[in-house]
Amino acid sequence: MTAIAALPFLPYLVLAVVAAYLLGSVPFAVLVSRLMRLQDPRSYGSGNPGATNVLRSGNKVAAALTLLGDAAKGWLAVWVALRWGQHPGGSVVPFVMLAVFLGHLYPVFLRFKGGKGVATALGVLLAVQPLLALATVATWLIVAVFLRISSLAALCAAVFAPLFYLFGAGVAWPGNAPIGVAIGLISLLLIYRHRANIERLLAGTEPRIGAGKKARAAGNAGHSKR
Repeated sequence: MTAIAALPFLPYLVLAVVAAYLLGSVPFAVLVSRLMRLQDPRSYGSGNPGATNVLRSGNKVAAALTLLGDAAKGWLAVWVALRWGQHPGGSVVPFVMLAVFLGHLYPVFLRFKGGKGVATALGVLLAVQPLLALATVATWLIVAVFLRISSLAALCAAVFAPLFYLFGAGVAWPGNAPIGVAIGLISLLLIYRHRANIERLLAGTEPRIGAGKKARAAGNAGHSKR
């Protein structure tokens, strides 16, 4: 680590960004599904390699492991950067935050077709400031519980996360402008990745939480009556 820290800032930054991007590119949805002998999540549902789509397989354990893995890689990259990413030439932390998130969105291991980034963004926020992550999760839960639409909950959390950071800076946690900018960019990218969901929300066709389960149950009931 000492030898790496002795590098000039630019090579140090490039090394940190590449490492964070590769970590973010690890496709836990696909890996967990293969290990548990489940169908590839890219082949059903939304085709999105993320925890929500894995849940559509009906395997809650696989979905939970995917969520944990995607969040953990975001947390780990930023946690390491916060402790060893300070260089005389500047901090690599904001760049690492963006790199690990972009790695999940556009993973090199899946031909740059990744997930939407909700869990990874949560992991990033958890490393930056646990209270910020808690406030963001609370926002997601409130919307999800009352409106029963996962994508809308994620979009609301994405909008409020940078606002929470801005208004909490100097009160609930120390403020840092580059980190605040990185959180804002992550939120914008997350919203962009949900553009198809936004179109369905506007059209009133976005499925609610539990709708798929009810549909399967109705289908099974119909078959049993035949």
